[in-house]
Amino acid sequence: MKKKYIIASLAVMTMSLTGCYDLDRVPADQISDSKFYKNEDHAKAALMAVYSNMKYDDVFGLQFAMDGLGGISMGYDPPSYQIFQRGRYDVKDGKVLNKWRYLYEGIARANNVLQNIDKCDMADALKAQYKGEAKFLRALYYFTLMDFFGGVPIYDESVVVAESYSEMKAPRNTVDQVRDFVLKDLTEAVNALPESWGKTDYGRATKYAAIALQGKVYLYNRQYDKAAECFKTIVDSKQFALYDDYADLFKPGGDESSEMIFAIQNMGGVGTDQGMPMCFYMGSRASFGSCWNNVMVSTSFVDEYECKDGKPFDWEAWFPGITTNDEKKANTFRATLDKKTGLVNKYPAGKEKLLEMYKQRDPRMAASIILPYTSYIGWFKNQTSPCEYVIAKGVVDGKGYIRVNQGYETYLWRKFVPESNMGGAINNRAHTPINFPLIRYADVLLMLAECENELGHQAAAVELINQVRARKSVNMPGINSGPEWLKATTKEEVFARIRHERAVELAGEGHSFSDMKRWKLLEELNGRAEKDMTGKKRYERVVTARDYLWPIPADEIEKNAELKQNPGWG
Repeated sequence: MKKKYIIASLAVMTMSLTGCYDLDRVPADQISDSKFYKNEDHAKAALMAVYSNMKYDDVFGLQFAMDGLGGISMGYDPPSYQIFQRGRYDVKDGKVLNKWRYLYEGIARANNVLQNIDKCDMADALKAQYKGEAKFLRALYYFTLMDFFGGVPIYDESVVVAESYSEMKAPRNTVDQVRDFVLKDLTEAVNALPESWGKTDYGRATKYAAIALQGKVYLYNRQYDKAAECFKTIVDSKQFALYDDYADLFKPGGDESSEMIFAIQNMGGVGTDQGMPMCFYMGSRASFGSCWNNVMVSTSFVDEYECKDGKPFDWEAWFPGITTNDEKKANTFRATLDKKTGLVNKYPAGKEKLLEMYKQRDPRMAASIILPYTSYIGWFKNQTSPCEYVIAKGVVDGKGYIRVNQGYETYLWRKFVPESNMGGAINNRAHTPINFPLIRYADVLLMLAECENELGHQAAAVELINQVRARKSVNMPGINSGPEWLKATTKEEVFARIRHERAVELAGEGHSFSDMKRWKLLEELNGRAEKDMTGKKRYERVVTARDYLWPIPADEIEKNAELKQNPGWG
């Protein structure tokens, strides 16, 4: 499957449906469909182009950065969506426009397959399967458009761009209409897709991926009974299981485990750079290729990780006075360097206590985040470079320390960030060869727990949460397993546990923004200051009611007067 992505660029050139519905451009530079769609190889090339569309930065290529909008990450420059966090984006923002355009590009590619697959010389059963994959992907793209923009125009395979290019100025369909269209596509996909694929086709959409997405669509619409039915089908299939090692789940090997229900397939290496930019934007200057750490971990979020016994974490219990005294906070974290050698000449007095505190926390924290004074295997001058994450002014490359771009003193991502050069697997910092999960089994368990809680089945919800907490490498104590601090019996208490568990389990996977929106909790982030761990304020979040839906891009409204703007955007 990974290798098949490489031929997707060929398919892009051969399709007449790749104009992103950009009405200023006529797609006259591609090979016509009548000359292209002849056999299964042609069909596969076109279908792989539908898959590869997921990797555009503003489709799912920067999905990890979406956690910046949900309060889990922070950062700077466009890759972090910082201006969105600060409420400074508008109807002309390029990332808003690209989200719209490239999701429609994916829909266009899916429609092209559906329009032309019957022309190919291949078995009818195989054609039906290809149609199922195209409909699954089209549903995924429309569901994402609906999540970000609300109701949008529906263009299905009956619209042939080459014939009706200038007339594609439909008004917005309602949210209900888009949802119904998505669910119809997914129902057809469920009936057409296989339960699993062989090794050479690993990563292609399955029946269970379509069922899981169905459940997610229902969940977002608060149809909890229907969502629960979908998620129970996944559980009852016995096809999926939690991977024992949480840290290794996001490395080669674990990224193809039975926990993955649907993931973007990434690869790297000379001539096969087909990845996503996790290394580039989540890594640091010590990472392969010297990266930018645009997307970092919010200090507020890190404090949400519980102690190993399940108690809420409290800084004051470890370092009295630290939460009210910025000088004490800085002294707790910051070392000093020798000006001549660039090496540490004085560690903070509480370094060992700090390390012990981190050790006594939920193991998912250390697996997901590079913590102060812990180690990371970096890359410098084309060779492996073991590093320590020292919090100090004046860190330079090549001294065995992590250098953080722009001098931030904050937590860095370990999850999805390559160490060394991954044994030669990574060749380009913009193409991390680690599969990126869009739906995995732990996510399904927690979504099912949410359904059970909303349906009044609190005990069933707690049992599902506890499955996730009991992962062998995590082994966090179960909810309602004895101590008062683990008690959760009411709907509100269980929801708080679900909210926490989704945050720490799925950190860095980009779910938090959509979660906060569908829970109607986004305004909780308004006014929150994002700070370094040493206390320096970087920026303050601005969140209002309008942020639940992004604006319809001004460029699209200028081309299509039938498109009406979302509330709060003028």
